[in-house]
Amino acid sequence: MVSADRLLAFAALSFLLVVIPGPSVLFVVGRALAHGRRAALTTVVGNTLGAYVLVVAVALGVGSVVERSVVVFTVLKLAGAAYLVHLGVRAWRERGSLRTAFAGDAQAHAEGRRTFWEGFAVGVTNPKTIVFFAAVLPQFVDRDQGGVAAQMLLLGLVFNIIAVACDSVWGLLAATARDWFARSPRRLSAVGGVGGLAMIGLGVTVATTGRRD
Repeated sequence: MVSADRLLAFAALSFLLVVIPGPSVLFVVGRALAHGRRAALTTVVGNTLGAYVLVVAVALGVGSVVERSVVVFTVLKLAGAAYLVHLGVRAWRERGSLRTAFAGDAQAHAEGRRTFWEGFAVGVTNPKTIVFFAAVLPQFVDRDQGGVAAQMLLLGLVFNIIAVACDSVWGLLAATARDWFARSPRRLSAVGGVGGLAMIGLGVTVATTGRRD
């Protein structure tokens, strides 16, 4: 298993990386502004589980394939970027009907499932995350202890627990601001549009950065 000092060092590094707002935070904030607190937290859970699938992929050796293949990296990057833009466009188009988000339990439950899977899709198609895990996790593995895959899974779990906590705080803060805007249909429509534009901008940023030669 991972030694305590390696685990603490990785946790400290993970916290420093997660606490600084990045693509995941911007995505969660965009969802919070567009759809509220429930959507933000559900998105965090889905996104984190998607990211953990990438941890499993790295532990099984798939991460090195993505890291070394320009084609695979580019396909994943563009797929994730296109999905972000799609979600942003939909949020923008639905900004005028956000008041209906406070509907019955059945509809809220269905929306929760959809939001979860949307977050999962974004998390599992994030090539930057899998490259990060592929590059960083092996550095904290003690190969003399054996169980390399298990050590990577544990380290990835630590990272994702920290990510859940930090991303949830950002989402709740954004949702709190949205609650104030919800007192006015016009303000709520405007903030929903901002959330949609934020996701579109994030998608464009993902598509145009991180090119590999």
